[in-house]
Amino acid sequence: MKVIFKLLILFCIMSLPVAAQDKKPYTLEDVIPGGNNYSSLSPKGMSGLQWWGDVCIQAETETISSIQLKNGKKKTLVSLDEVNSALKDYTQKESDLNTLTGCSLPWADKQVVMFRHDGQVFYYDFSTKKITSAYALHKEAANTDFCKANGYMAYTVGDNLHIAGPQQADKQVNPNEKTSACILSKHAILYGQAVHRNEFGIMKGTFWSPKGNYLAFYRMDQSMVPNYPQVNTTTRIASLEPDRYPMAGTTSHKVSVGIYNVKTGKVIYLQTADPTDRYFTNISWAPDETHIYVIELNRDQNHAQLIRYNALDGKKEAVLYEEKHPKYVEPQHPLIFLPWDDTKFIYQSQRDGFNHLYLFDTANIENPKQLTQGNWLVQNVLGFNSAKKQIIIASTEVSPLQTNLFALDVKTGKRTQIGREDGTHNAQLSGNGTYVIDYFTSFSVPRETSILPTNGKKGILLHAATDPMTEAYQLPEITIGTIKAADGKTDLYYRLIKPVNFDPNKKYPAIIYVYGGPHAQLIHNNRFYDARGWDLYMAQKGYVMLTVDSRGSDNRGRDFENCTFRQLGVEEMKDQVEGAKFLQSLPYVNADKIGVHGWSFGGFMTTNLMLSYPEIFKVGVAGGPVIDWQYYEVMYGERYMDTPESNPEGYEGSNMRKKAGNLKGRLMIIHGGMDPVCVPQQSYSFLRACIDAGTHPDFFIYPEDGHNMMGRDRVHLHEHITRYFEDFLK
Repeated sequence: MKVIFKLLILFCIMSLPVAAQDKKPYTLEDVIPGGNNYSSLSPKGMSGLQWWGDVCIQAETETISSIQLKNGKKKTLVSLDEVNSALKDYTQKESDLNTLTGCSLPWADKQVVMFRHDGQVFYYDFSTKKITSAYALHKEAANTDFCKANGYMAYTVGDNLHIAGPQQADKQVNPNEKTSACILSKHAILYGQAVHRNEFGIMKGTFWSPKGNYLAFYRMDQSMVPNYPQVNTTTRIASLEPDRYPMAGTTSHKVSVGIYNVKTGKVIYLQTADPTDRYFTNISWAPDETHIYVIELNRDQNHAQLIRYNALDGKKEAVLYEEKHPKYVEPQHPLIFLPWDDTKFIYQSQRDGFNHLYLFDTANIENPKQLTQGNWLVQNVLGFNSAKKQIIIASTEVSPLQTNLFALDVKTGKRTQIGREDGTHNAQLSGNGTYVIDYFTSFSVPRETSILPTNGKKGILLHAATDPMTEAYQLPEITIGTIKAADGKTDLYYRLIKPVNFDPNKKYPAIIYVYGGPHAQLIHNNRFYDARGWDLYMAQKGYVMLTVDSRGSDNRGRDFENCTFRQLGVEEMKDQVEGAKFLQSLPYVNADKIGVHGWSFGGFMTTNLMLSYPEIFKVGVAGGPVIDWQYYEVMYGERYMDTPESNPEGYEGSNMRKKAGNLKGRLMIIHGGMDPVCVPQQSYSFLRACIDAGTHPDFFIYPEDGHNMMGRDRVHLHEHITRYFEDFLK
């Protein structure tokens, strides 16, 4: 066994000079989001930092200040009193803005602060100390999308798309859809919202053109998708609040892409042909606004096409690039044009096994240049340094457990690292690409905020936080390392937490916290190595806590993830069993008292492990679990499992109802009463199967909650989970 990053740091050594025995125990109120003391125990950062072109500013409650890049000194630009004085003069009302924290300075060449207040967007010129203009948004505005090129705001009102701006009062872009004489039911057709259930990197439904002359938007027709009957029990007679939910193998929605002309008010649609069983992803504009690009994907999700459309008439012009794979392809990023050369763009692809950057020339589309390569992946493109012709990227090049920053030379491929090597970075790039605001954390650094030059040289530290948890409480020992996967060759990262006041001569119960599915990674080189508050709490209760990022999880490349294709829960489960064997090999673990807990995909894994390996796992808590993949949604479900019709063996093997009779230990199922992701039918069907099989799981439901419990419900949830393990595993 190879142990990495074995820092073996005892948090009590890092704390203030208070005797360990004098430190009070922490509670769930301290470590769970929604707890009364949670926010006060998180390392404090610098809020409100942003770029005003190439000037770093901080928007705080009372002031907006500039920060010198060389020494970090602050200079006040705007005060709250000044803004409120101008606001009163402009509106002739006593309605003060309470804070400047939500303000922005969108134009690098203008001394203008933009803020929202009382349903309006205001522009405050701090050179004249006056409000220069304002416009009203609809009172139900949501999904706002601001365009700094024209000052307009796109947003949704219910199912419809609206815009408003300095020269445009609130206006609905789309017509009211009707069939026959009746208006379609609620949520049958949506405009300007994210589509395809937020898969393929889709997080919004509107896309402004570079110069602000056009607004591209999604139109999603869900009228053919059945209404899933979610039930609201807060009304005296329970009422239906249905969701449009396309299950794997069933009829899916149809999406089209519209383009709204801001000047004429007219809308055209891309001529994509029949949208049935097709996905339209990663919309991007040409710099001159004459063309729009869409990555289109077939329903099998094994064939992607980058297609160029004429933005003026919607006609399809060319298929520029195609990508196929026997399992699936998964475009996650729109193309990005080089700011210094409108004929070239960056395309991201996993075609060599890892997500890398490819440079395409519109004049020679057949021969893209690969800009990055290696057994690591590009996670994000932050932007460009045009003067040096560099792309600023975030990647896993240093370690799959980290996000590090690099300046990539487009011509040579040379990468210059930005900031320290050991840890995880999250950054904002300045307008000219020469500096980043860097938010940094690692196992040994709670939180640091710096301004760093992108040339790799040393920057300035703005703020270094202490960790209130290490100062106030005696915390457990946390280590990370690797074990071999079930294939005998692949290294898997694990995180191990020993109980507080660990005694090597004792035998402790152990719990595996599991996820195991795609697009998730539970271990990073950051605070506590990503251990959750509940993990720490259970360590204080006397449990050994283990997490393993099994094959199928994120940031290890295409083959690492797609080895689970068409058989979810098989390879991942084998790897989690290797984790359990690792626990059993530890002299201080009670091999007969191993439990497992997870949520969503982790709930599926928890249930599966309890039913498949009852000799190992004695107690489990499965939250929001997938029980039968045919009850899960189209995009995600069919990508990893194909359809129930084409993969009956895979669906049969991953159907927990078929294993209901295997339950021997104690299993608690927890579900949100109106879960729109893993619908409650998942758990209900399992309970029915257990009744028929004569087995006895426990069940708890959170009425009206969704896929996750938030606020006070989240604290209650972890109290409930803890009680279950305390009652049956300890």
